[in-house]
Amino acid sequence: MRVTTILDQIDLGSMALPEFQRGYVWNRDQVRGLMQSLYRGYPVGGLLTWITKTEDAEAREGNELAPGSVRLLLDGQQRITSLYGIIRGEPPKFFQGNKDAFTNLYFHLEEESFEFYAPLKMKGNPMWIDVTRLMNDGIADSIKHFLELPEAAGQTTDFINRLNAVHGIREVDFHIEDVVGEDKTVDVVVDIFNRVNSGGTKLSKGDLALARICAEWPDARRELTTRLEKWSNAGFNFRLEWLLRNVNTVLTGEALFSDLKDVETQGFRDALGKAEKSVDFFLDLIASRLGLDHDRVLTSRFAFPLLSRYYWQRGGQLSDPGERDLLLYWYVHTILWGRYAGSTETTLNQDLEQIENIDGGLERLLQQLRQNRPDLKLRPDDFMGSNRGARFYPLLYLLTRVHGAMDWETGVKLSAHTLGKSTALHLHHIFPKSLLYDHGYTQAEVNAIANFTFLTAETNLKVSNKDPQKYLAAYAEKDPALVASHWIPLDPALWRVEAYREFLAARRELMAAAANDFLDGLAKGTIVETPETESVLERESALIIGGHDSEDEEQLLVDLNTWVVGLGLPAGQLLFEVTDTDTGDALAVLDLAWPDGLQEGLSEPVTVLIDEDPAIEEVANQTGYRFFTDIATFKHYVRTEILAVDEAA
Repeated sequence: MRVTTILDQIDLGSMALPEFQRGYVWNRDQVRGLMQSLYRGYPVGGLLTWITKTEDAEAREGNELAPGSVRLLLDGQQRITSLYGIIRGEPPKFFQGNKDAFTNLYFHLEEESFEFYAPLKMKGNPMWIDVTRLMNDGIADSIKHFLELPEAAGQTTDFINRLNAVHGIREVDFHIEDVVGEDKTVDVVVDIFNRVNSGGTKLSKGDLALARICAEWPDARRELTTRLEKWSNAGFNFRLEWLLRNVNTVLTGEALFSDLKDVETQGFRDALGKAEKSVDFFLDLIASRLGLDHDRVLTSRFAFPLLSRYYWQRGGQLSDPGERDLLLYWYVHTILWGRYAGSTETTLNQDLEQIENIDGGLERLLQQLRQNRPDLKLRPDDFMGSNRGARFYPLLYLLTRVHGAMDWETGVKLSAHTLGKSTALHLHHIFPKSLLYDHGYTQAEVNAIANFTFLTAETNLKVSNKDPQKYLAAYAEKDPALVASHWIPLDPALWRVEAYREFLAARRELMAAAANDFLDGLAKGTIVETPETESVLERESALIIGGHDSEDEEQLLVDLNTWVVGLGLPAGQLLFEVTDTDTGDALAVLDLAWPDGLQEGLSEPVTVLIDEDPAIEEVANQTGYRFFTDIATFKHYVRTEILAVDEAA
């Protein structure tokens, strides 16, 4: 089928994208390569389409489908979307992605090359031809550009032939292989899709599950996305597959998405409503009882599908405060020991099995955790990590919020209930980095968990990088309880920079004791009830609580993430924990990471590491990440290798 006919069929609604297809992910380099191959007459592969009845077709939003039957494009989306954008001058209605990847493509008559518009190189140069204009207006106008030029003498015929070759791309004939037949269900078609895309972007298990649901309920993706947006607005960023996992466990009691294959639409809709309610309940509960009130400290998020199942096993309510706090005790320990850091489905199914009979289920869950830590007690050595270890950094924040830590300036407890919903806590190095580096301490020692505490922004700014031997003495003289409430040893001798290692050891002892005290209270149900507060989901804006070595670094990474999203690329994950795939042990915490690449499934995992220890860089390298240590270099990579933009333009 000729390219022009394919584009016409898209406009008529006779050809569309199936719902399970992902968006457009090609970059400019790939678009140039396609056009160069077509111009040279090289083979670029055929198309695979699924012919199905229009009334049964679950196509991507945008197109009104033609009556009768429709071709859903299984293989060839990137090529056809690129050609549509170049020839029509705009993306097709089903488009989702970055249209800059195919906008403003030019052809050089002498060099016979395709490049994207660069003003300094192309403006006023008649050898550069606007490909989209050529495709729509024909070659006549382009010929006028060079006929009177001296350099065109003797080459007129060659130039005309080259223009005809570019324009002739419209008439290239693509071989189309059709998948048709009553036996070609969504499951079969998705399996075919994954087989033909073995070298490209495969559908995840969540994509496949959603494709099944969307076949019966077209609004399913939108309904899921609406919930995710609600949580995102409150400062909690979850992925669609995570929410789908919650729905799955509520509905089937299983982690595997394959268990959704026989689910009816109404059952799925009901389970989605229940999953939303349980997630809302636990977000509020964890924020109020544990103080974990923001995305950066809400780790072990794959415990939520189990929590959702447990909640509805109990009929949508917990039996008493004791059960509630014991469930939170279990949740905190899943954070500390990385219960869901490894093979999520396998671990989740093991735990779901423990609560299938709800009576005694919670104790069986705890018994699973005791296989690795029999007494579930924290020890001082557990706080020896650095770089804001993803498991113990949230614990420090938790203790600050719920265990009596006080602001050094005002004496007010640093609880969300006393500070209010809009107060962000900022990370503070007790011993300033500059002071420690000047005295020869290593980066890992400087960024030790035991050197961190949280303060209000005002107090953090006032303390700044003062010597702790001076500022801690001043606060201790004001009230020793202010300093002690942060689990800081009160022996002034330990506040000297020369005694820094002894200070860390002493503080780890105090932190472990405080953590065990709080966790024991949860297990025994003796933690004081928290006052009624506004739901964490009703916050007007998300909190930024810090989490990197400084608020400046934090803002740099947040701004970088915003920049990436603005280019139509996926957001990265802040403070992403890299784990051993076999054991689930934490290997490192990456400042900002794209574990699936900036073009998910097509490009390598990447991470941005700001002022990190070389050991972290080594872990990133060994686990397959391409790492960048400054913002400018990373942005250059995004522009030139992902978007293939000519930076000289």
